[in-house]
Formats: sequence, structure tokens, C-alpha cells
Amino acid sequence: MVMVVISLVTLLAVVGLAFSAGLSYLVRSKLNAATDAAALAAARAISNGNNQSEQTANAKAAGQRFFAANFPPNYLMANATLNDIGVAFSGSEVTITVSASATLPTVLFCGFASGVLTPSVLTETKRKDLDMVLVMDVSGSLAPSASNVRSSAITFLNQFNVTRDRVGLVRFAFGGIVDDPIRQTARGFDRASMTNHIKAYTFSGATASAEGMYWARQQINSVPTANLNRSNLRVIVFFSDGTPNSIGAYLNWKIPGLCTTAGVAYTDDDGAGAPAGLYKLDQQYDDIGGTCTPSDLPGWAASLPDWSNAHAANWLVANDPAQTPREFPIVTNSPRVVTNTLNYQNVNRAARNLVEAMAAKSRDEGIYIFTLGLGASLKAATGYDGERGEDTLKCMVNAVDAPSRCYNPAKPVGLYCYAATQSDLTPCFSKLASAILRISK
Repeated sequence: MVMVVISLVTLLAVVGLAFSAGLSYLVRSKLNAATDAAALAAARAISNGNNQSEQTANAKAAGQRFFAANFPPNYLMANATLNDIGVAFSGSEVTITVSASATLPTVLFCGFASGVLTPSVLTETKRKDLDMVLVMDVSGSLAPSASNVRSSAITFLNQFNVTRDRVGLVRFAFGGIVDDPIRQTARGFDRASMTNHIKAYTFSGATASAEGMYWARQQINSVPTANLNRSNLRVIVFFSDGTPNSIGAYLNWKIPGLCTTAGVAYTDDDGAGAPAGLYKLDQQYDDIGGTCTPSDLPGWAASLPDWSNAHAANWLVANDPAQTPREFPIVTNSPRVVTNTLNYQNVNRAARNLVEAMAAKSRDEGIYIFTLGLGASLKAATGYDGERGEDTLKCMVNAVDAPSRCYNPAKPVGLYCYAATQSDLTPCFSKLASAILRISK
């Protein structure tokens, strides 16, 4: 009996210790999750406030709320203590430090003491300033979703810091328009101006995605590399509901001098028909008119140029083909075959090739691409080759489930979010914002 009693006492002590250790592990895991959530919330809340004092107060308040929400009172009989959240500004970074501890019951199993257990954790997050351009599709197919598109885009911008993050705003339909240029020297952005521009958006025209992508890359690269404030985190966020179907170019005309203006040639999404145009490069939905907008575009224009030359401002003045920028080919054997012939097949294919090539070049330059697609049409077969618009948006971000023609694990991988309906827009924009903040840690 003495041996049995001694054994039982020892067994109970061991079980009590094991039980306490298990509780401590579970509580510590919960503390980790709570401090991680608090740190991320604090990093996002840095966006609110016009000076460091306001930003610090907002960050601490958000961190405290998220910690409390993620570590309920008396979780597994533990009482948690959140220490003061640290917010330190240094150059282009803000460091958020969140630490917490918990006290567990010290007596278990018939009065046997397991000792005082106080698991503690510490989480540190670095919120880098970023350079970002938001690209908004304002083509006519988005008109039924206009209100939700506007409100979701504004909510997205509200998650970034007006004094530290450098942000530009671009829209496109037929042409591309820079509504709010990115600042080339000073940091920050004018949220009120961007909000007013977005509220005033009307939706008309086609989907010249390459024009939107061209201006996004041009804007983000306009910040000089010598600028000490240029962020190491550079992002393009691209929103659209359709498949690219239009390209801008100086066309080759059958009658020399008939049209000396670059414009956008357009195709429908039904897989056939003659290209139409030309539309102004710097307007949402406005044809050039005159001899540049003939009723039979293929009948008057001889061919497509070999290279994308829409923004070669001095090319026709110099009349020197050697001056045509040769960064993105129109005539190519991959990923889709395009020849010089001005027809539906070539314009439609080139529209997809160009935007994918511009996104790939941006990734080569260290720019992260994030895309958001809205609506069922993105999953439908459209255009000459019956491709899905969703696949182009996946190619642009270098998604792991993108078509094999474009995935490259050695390049920056962004995020594609699909909004099936209008109600999914705001959650999708928030998902992109969270992903952007996560890669800034």
C-alpha cells in the first residue's frame, strides 16, 4: 500500500506537470496569434493620422483592440497582459513591437503545485513605406457596378498612409489617364483629390489594358532611383472586369500622311469582326475623328507596326523608324502569334500580349503586381482564341496557378483576387491591402 500511495502521488505530480505544460503551450500559441493580429492591425492603423503622434495613437489603439478580440478573458483559465505597444519611426520604416504574457493557475490535481507558469511572446513587424499606383478600369461594362466600384476603391485607399506612402491613380478604357500623378520627391499622397476623382468616374469605352499598365509603370518608375525616399516596396494594383481587346499604336496607312496621330484600335469580345478606331490615347472614350477614324479601318490602314510605338512622341516628327521604342513587340511568335496584318486576330492577340509583357517587365524591375477581377465574364471564353480574362490577370501577378506561359517563380509573386459579385469587391480590395502590408513586414 505504501508503494501504491507513493506511486500515485508521483503519477499525479507528473500528470499535473504535463497538464500545466500542455496548457502553457496552448496559451502561448494563442498569445502568438493575438500579438500577430495586433501587430498587423497596428501596422495598418499607421495609415490613419496626419502626424506621428496621431499615427502612433491610432496604431496602439488598433493593436489593443485586436489583441483583446483574439485572446478572450480567462482563456484556458489564463489571464493575459498586453504590454505597451512600441511604435518606432526610422527613415522609411515603422517598427511595431507587441509583447504580452499570461498567468496560469498554479495549483492542479488535488493540491499539488505545478509552479507559476507565465508564458510570454513578442512580435515585431516592420511597416515599410511603399510606392504604389492604383489602376482602375472604367470601361462601359462596369457601368452597372459603378457605385460599388467607386466605394470599394475609396475604402482601399483609406488603408494607406497619406504622409508616408507614395500613391498615384490611373484609369483606362480606350485611353489611359493619370488622374493623380505619383510624387517624385516628397512622400505621401492627396487622398481627397483621389477620392474626388474616383467619385466622379463614369464608365464607358473598351478595355485597352495595356494603356492602363503603361501609365502605371511609367508613373512608378518616374520616382528617380537617386531619390533616397524611393521605396524598396513598389506595387501596382490593377482592377478590371474584362479581357484586353484594344491596343494603341501609330498605324501604317496606305495613303502616306492620311493620319499622323497615334490612336487605339478596338475589337469586340465575340471573336470576329473588323477592328474599329481610332480612339484618343489620352481620353476615356473619344474617337480622333477625320481621316484617323475611317468607317473601314482595315481598308485604310495598311498594317500594324512591328513594335509598340503609341507613346513614341517624336517618332513621326523625326520620321525615323530607328527611334521607335523597341521595348514591347507587337509582331511576335509568343506567347500568341501576331503578324503585321491589321485584322481582328492580330489586334485582339496583341492586346493580351502587350499587357502581359508590360507586367513581366515591371516584375523584372522588382515591382509587385496585384490584380482584382470582377464578374463572371472573366471566366468566360472570349476573343479570337477563346481565352479567359482571368488568366491574363493571373499572368500579370505571376500567380502559381497562372498559365505555364507566364509563371516564373524567380520573379516577384503578387496576388490575384476574384470578386464574383459586386458585394465581393470591398473584401477583395481589403485582401489585397492586407497582402501588400504583409510583404512590407
